[in-house]
Amino acid sequence: MKESANSIVMNMGDTSSIIPQTQSVEEIRQERKNKLAAALRLFGKFGFDEGVAGHITVRDPERLDHFWVNPMGRSFKQIKVSELLLVSHTGEVVSGHGLLNGAAFTIHSQIHMANPKVTAAAHSHSVYGKSFSSLGKLLDPLTQDACAFYEDHVLFDDFTGVVLDNSEGKAIAAALGDCKAAILQNHGLLTVGETIEAAAWWFITMERSCQAQLMAEAAGTPKLIRPEIALQTRETVGTPLAGWFSFQPLYDVITAEQPELLD
Repeated sequence: MKESANSIVMNMGDTSSIIPQTQSVEEIRQERKNKLAAALRLFGKFGFDEGVAGHITVRDPERLDHFWVNPMGRSFKQIKVSELLLVSHTGEVVSGHGLLNGAAFTIHSQIHMANPKVTAAAHSHSVYGKSFSSLGKLLDPLTQDACAFYEDHVLFDDFTGVVLDNSEGKAIAAALGDCKAAILQNHGLLTVGETIEAAAWWFITMERSCQAQLMAEAAGTPKLIRPEIALQTRETVGTPLAGWFSFQPLYDVITAEQPELLD
């Protein structure tokens, strides 16, 4: 029996070095754009790209009914901050010169409109995510990492082709509700977050959790984590702060390896 439990971060008293301090709107916008471009580069590095499919958005901190998104047809592996598009919830490109992906607008605009708490959303046709989505079921709590999504993700099982109809975008947003992720059946994964960092991290770790479950089920019959332990674990690894913090090492690595992404 446990006598006591330690915090996940033992010296959390001084958070000034890891949690951003008060910033101006311009500083927040620039940071969000930097993190968006870095997340896209990471998606490219991890092989989440599939032709022109896939998109990540982050809400503008001043124009709350606008979001920044990657231009259609530009490789995740080459995207730069200067190439990002600013798009209104009505579909007007107000900054940037690239092409706007119709599916990206249809899905992300409805999510941003439906939930003001969502700052960012990520979707791509990653191999393990789309493979797992074809099974038409939720992730099981097989690992500590998968517990981040326990009772905090949904299955959207009404695939009707490429999402270009606003009514389907609204249906996806409604199904998602306040959860951090959705499995779009026969399509792929969708994650959201209160920060761009969290949204990107939830996608990365959800993709890996799909891979882990597919491998475990191919090898035998996995042992599930008990519900009460899965919930307890989610409160450690599945919080907005945990998602934000987990992205930081990846950001440090990708900006060191590919500093031109910040141009």
